Amino acid sequence: MRDISRRSLLGAGIGAAAAIGIAGCSTGGSGTVRHTEVGKGGGESGGATGSASPLGKEVRLIGDGSTSDTGKQPRQPPAPVPLEPGQTPPQFVIFSWDGAGEVGNGLFPRFLELARNHDAAMTFFLSGLYLLPESKKTLYRPPNNPVGASDIGYLTDAHIKDTLKNVRQAWLDGHEIGTHFNGHFCAGSGTVGDWTPQQWRSEIDQAVSFVTEWRTNSGWTDLDPLPFDYRKELIGGRTPCLLGQENLLPTAKKLGWRYDASSPGGTQRWPDKKLGIWDFPLQQVPFPGHGFEVLSMDYNILANQSKNSTNGMTSRYAEWRTQATDAYLGGFRRAYESNRAPFFIGNHFEQWNGGIYMDAVEEALKGMAGKKDVRLVSFRQFTDWLDVQDPAVLDKLRTLEVGQTPAGGWNTFFKA
Repeated sequence: MRDISRRSLLGAGIGAAAAIGIAGCSTGGSGTVRHTEVGKGGGESGGATGSASPLGKEVRLIGDGSTSDTGKQPRQPPAPVPLEPGQTPPQFVIFSWDGAGEVGNGLFPRFLELARNHDAAMTFFLSGLYLLPESKKTLYRPPNNPVGASDIGYLTDAHIKDTLKNVRQAWLDGHEIGTHFNGHFCAGSGTVGDWTPQQWRSEIDQAVSFVTEWRTNSGWTDLDPLPFDYRKELIGGRTPCLLGQENLLPTAKKLGWRYDASSPGGTQRWPDKKLGIWDFPLQQVPFPGHGFEVLSMDYNILANQSKNSTNGMTSRYAEWRTQATDAYLGGFRRAYESNRAPFFIGNHFEQWNGGIYMDAVEEALKGMAGKKDVRLVSFRQFTDWLDVQDPAVLDKLRTLEVGQTPAGGWNTFFKA
């Protein structure tokens, strides 16, 4: 079977994933952020009055009380420090999730528990539409598409509430909340691949508004606010189908974003910046049993196994599960035993082919956790580490090819 995970077909593949309700995002206006001190009332439309913090701290409600400032995020690693001369770089692994909606299959809490059990942090690229009730879908004005249109399904009210609960817990557990934008348009005249920087700004503003104004849009005033200021939390995202990065980056730069994870087909080498923003591509990894490599994302493994069908031959599920697990672990080992390039894995909360890819992710994480020098972190945490390194050290790391071990070992590598 040919490798069908390259960019030309990758967009169609992830678009298909979105069409069955796996990824998404949102819209609305950017609005003005106002903080309400606890006990002082005020705020927007009816007034935010403060709430009890899940951290036992003073809370400042923001805007309509959909989000709040609860202080420093819990469960963060110590402040990063530069590599010392001769020090072996850590092996960073970043598990990320596109869409990050809980649709009743229990996958969001399943992986929160897995992360807690293995001291891992992850990045959840939240789709803004997953916090917008379908009854309010006319609030979404997607560029080059009809009002309220979306190539992913709107969630039920019950599933929006479940998503809010899990996003809230994810942040409290130390994970990052990024964005997967909104309507996930991957084909036709409205594709995100053709959007201008100005249209990306509209899409981002709407995505942010759906997260920061879910109370106004839903009328649910009895639910706890999200415990973070999303405008400060949001420093990166992943575009639908990995399309449109070129025109997204100028807007991301103006917004102060620090990274973007939208590039397809990257290799397992140390990353660089584009327009001053860290570029974290999904990576090609060895595909067991084949002479080609596959992109490090669940859908692209599926595409090479069951030809885009999410309900392939059940008799092959066990084989495919093992193959997916071995692809992730093979990519990990190649970096861990050589150039120590960070390893990026993309996922959706899905049950394709009987849920085998979720099992593969779990087994792969367990196979990586606890090993010497391995750090299971979020993109934000990895960005923090990169930003304190000596640029000359990072330049030197980028000279190492895929699978290349430093000649003479790490003790002498940075001196050569």
